[in-house]
Amino acid sequence: MDDEPAENISGGESGGGTAASFAPGEADTHAEAVVDRLGDIYWQKTYGGQQAFECLVRTILSQNTSDTASQPAHDSLMERYGASEPRSGSDSRAGDARETGDLAASLAEAEQSELAETIASAGLYNQKSETIIRLAGRVVDEYGGVSDSSPESDGRETEPRPAEGFDAFVTESDPGVVRETLLDMTGVGPKTADCVLLFSGGRTGVFPVDTHVHRIARRMGLAPADADHETVREHLERDVPAEKCGFGHTAMIQFGRDYCTARTPACLDDPEACPLADACDQVGVYPASGEVVDPSEAPERE
Repeated sequence: MDDEPAENISGGESGGGTAASFAPGEADTHAEAVVDRLGDIYWQKTYGGQQAFECLVRTILSQNTSDTASQPAHDSLMERYGASEPRSGSDSRAGDARETGDLAASLAEAEQSELAETIASAGLYNQKSETIIRLAGRVVDEYGGVSDSSPESDGRETEPRPAEGFDAFVTESDPGVVRETLLDMTGVGPKTADCVLLFSGGRTGVFPVDTHVHRIARRMGLAPADADHETVREHLERDVPAEKCGFGHTAMIQFGRDYCTARTPACLDDPEACPLADACDQVGVYPASGEVVDPSEAPERE
């Protein structure tokens, strides 16, 4: 198997998780058979271990852009707002929070224009900076930060909140409650919530659906051609064993980059160029004419 590249949301040491091996056996579904093949082509891993709030920020930065663009933005953000000694000048406002080592507290106090400049390589930097600051403020208000280090009560009545902070909430609470809570946060969609559950919480049975997974699952016949992202997720999580969903997600993304691209899939010119050609329904792909359409636009086959 190829090594998982560092230039993706899960890749390398920063992605967390550990290498694992799953015996293919006899797949019970088409989707499981495809994931088993992807595991042979790429990697098999179990995920978990990322800090939850940092994972949330990383996933927001990756929205509507490539990992090669979002990774530098993440690195710059961590350098400027992660735990370190406060710097002079424009960074002084976030200095006290940065000293605590709490990324959420630091970002909650960030100047929006400065954060936007810091993450500019990720694109949509004004929108993403506003979202990150808003989410950071909510995490601080409701959970005390990444890990709650608030002082003991001074006797005043306050709203109860989890004692261990946001990271503990994500990794230890019921996954359904975590997902519902994340989706209640403005700027967090299903894919972002599922990535946090998978890469931070290490929850099995979670198969995040991005544009690659959405396209490939419908093109290969793993989900209905007109399925939206949530319907694709439901089909994959139903048909793929829980322990295989994590690497199925990351390996399918890599497969979409290497072979099953949106406009020029490898099978278009040469069926043998795709290692999964024999497992694909080619919905919306017509090698004879060279035409490629979204699966939802493909006529139903008799």
